[in-house]
Amino acid sequence: MHKDELISLHQMLSEVKDYFEEINPDLKFTQYTALKITPSQQHKSKMEHKYAIFVLGTEIANAMKEVDYSSSSRISARMKELADKALKEMDYQQ
Repeated sequence: MHKDELISLHQMLSEVKDYFEEINPDLKFTQYTALKITPSQQHKSKMEHKYAIFVLGTEIANAMKEVDYSSSSRISARMKELADKALKEMDYQQ
Protein backbone atom coordinates (compact mmCIF):
# COMPACT_ATOMS: atom_id res chain seq x y z
CA MET A 1 0.00 0.00 0.00
CA HIS A 2 1.03 3.56 -0.60
CA LYS A 3 1.45 5.88 2.36
CA ASP A 4 -1.69 7.88 1.53
CA GLU A 5 -3.72 4.66 1.44
CA LEU A 6 -2.33 3.59 4.81
CA ILE A 7 -3.21 6.98 6.27
CA SER A 8 -6.77 6.63 4.92
CA LEU A 9 -7.08 3.18 6.50
CA HIS A 10 -5.62 4.55 9.73
CA GLN A 11 -8.28 7.29 9.69
CA MET A 12 -11.10 4.77 9.18
CA LEU A 13 -9.88 2.59 12.02
CA SER A 14 -9.54 5.66 14.21
CA GLU A 15 -13.21 6.43 13.55
CA VAL A 16 -14.13 2.86 14.53
CA LYS A 17 -12.12 3.36 17.75
CA ASP A 18 -13.99 6.61 18.42
CA TYR A 19 -17.30 4.79 17.93
CA PHE A 20 -16.35 2.04 20.38
CA GLU A 21 -15.24 4.64 22.93
CA GLU A 22 -18.54 6.47 22.46
CA ILE A 23 -20.69 3.40 23.12
CA ASN A 24 -18.45 2.15 25.93
CA PRO A 25 -16.69 4.97 27.81
CA ASP A 26 -14.81 2.44 29.97
CA LEU A 27 -13.05 1.07 26.90
CA LYS A 28 -9.45 2.25 26.63
CA PHE A 29 -7.11 1.82 23.70
CA THR A 30 -3.98 2.17 25.81
CA GLN A 31 -1.42 0.60 23.48
CA TYR A 32 -2.59 2.67 20.52
CA THR A 33 -2.76 5.87 22.57
CA ALA A 34 0.74 5.27 23.90
CA LEU A 35 2.11 5.27 20.33
CA LYS A 36 1.13 8.93 19.87
CA ILE A 37 0.66 8.34 16.14
CA THR A 38 -2.57 9.71 14.70
CA PRO A 39 -3.85 9.69 11.12
CA SER A 40 -3.46 13.48 10.95
CA GLN A 41 0.30 13.19 11.47
CA GLN A 42 1.19 12.79 7.82
CA HIS A 43 4.85 13.53 8.57
CA LYS A 44 5.14 10.18 10.36
CA SER A 45 6.71 7.42 8.30
CA LYS A 46 4.78 4.84 6.34
CA MET A 47 6.05 2.15 8.73
CA GLU A 48 4.87 4.10 11.78
CA HIS A 49 1.37 4.37 10.34
CA LYS A 50 1.44 0.68 9.39
CA TYR A 51 2.43 -0.27 12.94
CA ALA A 52 -0.26 2.01 14.41
CA ILE A 53 -2.87 0.36 12.15
CA PHE A 54 -1.96 -3.12 13.39
CA VAL A 55 -1.89 -2.07 17.05
CA LEU A 56 -5.23 -0.31 16.67
CA GLY A 57 -6.67 -3.30 14.78
CA THR A 58 -5.61 -5.59 17.62
CA GLU A 59 -7.31 -3.41 20.20
CA ILE A 60 -10.48 -3.05 18.11
CA ALA A 61 -10.64 -6.84 17.71
CA ASN A 62 -10.22 -7.21 21.47
CA ALA A 63 -13.08 -4.76 22.00
CA MET A 64 -15.25 -6.86 19.68
CA LYS A 65 -14.76 -10.02 21.76
CA GLU A 66 -17.96 -9.28 23.65
CA VAL A 67 -19.91 -9.52 20.40
CA ASP A 68 -18.22 -12.42 18.59
CA TYR A 69 -15.50 -14.07 20.62
CA SER A 70 -14.26 -16.70 18.16
CA SER A 71 -13.78 -14.44 15.13
CA SER A 72 -12.45 -11.45 17.01
CA SER A 73 -10.01 -13.62 18.94
CA ARG A 74 -8.45 -14.88 15.69
CA ILE A 75 -8.39 -11.37 14.23
CA SER A 76 -6.77 -10.01 17.36
CA ALA A 77 -4.06 -12.68 17.32
CA ARG A 78 -3.29 -12.07 13.63
CA MET A 79 -3.19 -8.29 14.04
CA LYS A 80 -0.79 -8.73 16.96
CA GLU A 81 1.49 -10.86 14.77
CA LEU A 82 1.41 -8.21 12.04
CA ALA A 83 2.13 -5.45 14.57
CA ASP A 84 5.14 -7.37 15.89
CA LYS A 85 6.39 -7.88 12.33
CA ALA A 86 5.97 -4.19 11.50
CA LEU A 87 7.82 -3.21 14.69
CA LYS A 88 10.74 -5.46 13.73
CA GLU A 89 10.80 -3.84 10.28
CA MET A 90 10.84 -0.39 11.89
CA ASP A 91 13.73 -1.40 14.17
CA TYR A 92 15.60 -2.85 11.21
CA GLN A 93 15.26 0.37 9.20
CA GLN A 94 16.66 2.52 12.00
